[in-house]
Amino acid sequence: MAAEITVLIADDHPIVRKGLRQLIESDPQLKIVEETGDGQTALDRIEQLQPDVAVLDLDMPGKGGFDIVREMRKSRFATEVIIVTMHGEADLFAEAMDLGVKGYVLKDTAVTDIIAGIESVAAGRHFISPQLSAFLINRNARAARLETEKPSLTDLTPTEKKILKLIAEGKSSKEIADLMFVNYRTVENHRTNICTRLEIHGSHALLKFALQHKSDL
Repeated sequence: MAAEITVLIADDHPIVRKGLRQLIESDPQLKIVEETGDGQTALDRIEQLQPDVAVLDLDMPGKGGFDIVREMRKSRFATEVIIVTMHGEADLFAEAMDLGVKGYVLKDTAVTDIIAGIESVAAGRHFISPQLSAFLINRNARAARLETEKPSLTDLTPTEKKILKLIAEGKSSKEIADLMFVNYRTVENHRTNICTRLEIHGSHALLKFALQHKSDL
């Protein structure tokens, strides 16, 4: 018999929570250990219960899904995450992937996707709603095009690309350091290295460059 998978649900809409609970409980392998509509409560209960999988809405009172994931990463919780959302925007999906979220399910397809999603992420695999596959294809094509059109960006390390993206989002070096759990001076050194690699000069030139290429990062 397959091992039981413990699940926490966090969504501020009672009807959505009820629907998710009914779907999840239809599989005898899955056991719901907590259900809440508040982000902070969800984070507290994840810490206390250490469920195998947390099913999180993006928009909730107190803390949203991404806020919870950041706190989980900071505390190194082993719980895997599925974001269940009505938002299919590329930037939100990309942020989820950057945060290490393994599951991303659209509410429109939760009826058919949620159980398979939970089982996949509990096993350490990624699960993404099929409707997002077109975006993934376009994202890969854009990345390949970027390497051809802007070869200098390929010289950046993954960390430097992440910092450049955060700069494009208007984050200060201190904010970037906090988000990446590194020292402020480390971020400043990365900024200097980025400018050197890309031959960028001037006090605001890096920010301007980051903004110009934000969609390609």
